[in-house]
Amino acid sequence: MAAALAAAAMLLLTPGSAVAYPNPGLVTGAVGIHDPSMIRTSSGYVLYGSNNRLDARTSSDRIAFANAGSAFSSPLSWWSTYSPEQSPWAPDISYHNGVYWLYYAVSSFGSNHSAIGLATSSTGRPGSFTDRGIVYSTTSSSNHNAIDPNLLVDDNGTWWLTFGSWWTGIKQIQLNPATGLRHATNRTVYSLASQGGGIEGPTLVKRNGYYYLFNSYGTCCAGTNSTYHIKVGRSTSPNGPFVDRNGVNLMNGGGTLVRETQGRYIGPGGQSVMSDVDGDLLVYHYYDGQDNGAPKLGVNMINWSSGWPVLY
Repeated sequence: MAAALAAAAMLLLTPGSAVAYPNPGLVTGAVGIHDPSMIRTSSGYVLYGSNNRLDARTSSDRIAFANAGSAFSSPLSWWSTYSPEQSPWAPDISYHNGVYWLYYAVSSFGSNHSAIGLATSSTGRPGSFTDRGIVYSTTSSSNHNAIDPNLLVDDNGTWWLTFGSWWTGIKQIQLNPATGLRHATNRTVYSLASQGGGIEGPTLVKRNGYYYLFNSYGTCCAGTNSTYHIKVGRSTSPNGPFVDRNGVNLMNGGGTLVRETQGRYIGPGGQSVMSDVDGDLLVYHYYDGQDNGAPKLGVNMINWSSGWPVLY
């Protein structure tokens, strides 16, 4: 089995090869979602996505999902400064030090007058989160955009928040692990990846000595006209430089494909990586070409044996 997966990994990552991506794994029920982030809690799986005060789904088996309301029971007062719709996006949920940390973005489509917020919970369940305020914000005069946050806690306990969309690309700041807010003395804004346009939704994880940076490239949210696709680079440092399998820096447009449009599964992106008892999963959305382009949840296992993530 390991040999077969390794062979598949080499095939899928060979430049110029005809890539055949696996279908998303079986999920049923309330699977309509954008920008999904999933975690396993003591009472089952919880999934959060964009819009509607952060759409919530729950599951006992990671297959059948049910509607579970929203992360927030009502809009927060500061949201309207950045989003007239008061509809936050792109949640990122993780568990550290006995607390569930929920980062998310508040903005309007096409604007970089944006903010990243933080809320915490002892259970991770919908409606249980307490507002911790704004972590980072940008204005229309900024050269980057404070959306699509993702938290990495390093092996030495350092907290890094990676984020960004379009403009000059993917950025990163250091956080204070005591509060989850921006670090008081390290005010550096690191630049990790750029595409001269359509790049957003970063996910940063460490596996087998490397930091892997997944990004969504192209355009989202246009149904069957969406061009989202997922690429990855890796580095020995959480701050980069990140390079693809061919050694091209992600700041110079590099990136190794992880998943792209194939058949009915159009515009995959908005991804996150979840570690579960049976391995790592890529959790993402796609637009269903056989269902009028409806956004749906996609889940695939990740094989790392080649040194690069390959879905199966």
